[in-house]
Amino acid sequence: METRNHVETIKQLQVRPDVVRSATRPTHSIIVMSGKGGVGKSTISANLAVSLSLNGYNVGILDADLTSPSVPRLLGLTGNIEVEENQLVPVSYSDKLKVLSTGFLVPSPDHAIIWRGGMKMGAIRQFINETKWGALDFLVVDLPPGTGDEPLSIVQELQPDGALIVTTPQEVALVSSRKSIDFARKVEVPIIGIVENMSGYTCPTCGTQVAIFKSGGGERSAKELDVPFIVRIPLDSTICESGDSGKPISENGATAPCASESSNLITQSVLRFYDAKEKVKTENEEVMR
Repeated sequence: METRNHVETIKQLQVRPDVVRSATRPTHSIIVMSGKGGVGKSTISANLAVSLSLNGYNVGILDADLTSPSVPRLLGLTGNIEVEENQLVPVSYSDKLKVLSTGFLVPSPDHAIIWRGGMKMGAIRQFINETKWGALDFLVVDLPPGTGDEPLSIVQELQPDGALIVTTPQEVALVSSRKSIDFARKVEVPIIGIVENMSGYTCPTCGTQVAIFKSGGGERSAKELDVPFIVRIPLDSTICESGDSGKPISENGATAPCASESSNLITQSVLRFYDAKEKVKTENEEVMR
């Protein structure tokens, strides 16, 4: 195995614009989307990946927010991306979970990644096609906000079979999340459901409930747009603490039972979604015989 420093690995990404599509693909690929930043999409992506791995699946998580990566911090990971046989080697969180992020390409978290569109597209193609993921049951892709170059390129390159939409309850976020739903439909990626994050807050001292960012907006959008609604996740300081400390709620749920329950609901919704898809596929195959 060849270990390269950050600069050498970045140069490799720069000089290899033409990448051949990999023959090895994950069984299922999930894009996690939000129309805008700051809604907790990366936290949900990281916890979903950890939870799936704890359920015995081989999982990869691709941090596709190339210039603002946060997955390494959320998972408490550091290190360099290594190169083996001209392929990138993701960093292991556990035996069941591998992680790839531009956060492993910079010398410090404060170091800015300043890439133009062509550089981003080349990196995306290599992250998908020239990475030694191995045999994955699930690849969770934490997309950058919006519906621009990176999300479109990833969908075209990876051809995911599920989209998870994350929003907060206020109208500003809902308008953007609706665009993510429209994007998924236009590129023909089935929608797993909507997660409403930061939905209400319960004072730990007096028990008073306050809808700081309103509440219920994600559920209303799900009904109006005819997509599944998964769960409301309340504001919880332990979620913030878990992200800062690199200890995912899905693995350390005893410290935050409410958040842990929400994480479990998301995971079970994902597994039910794919179980249903496999059932329909099997029934269709039987009809064709």
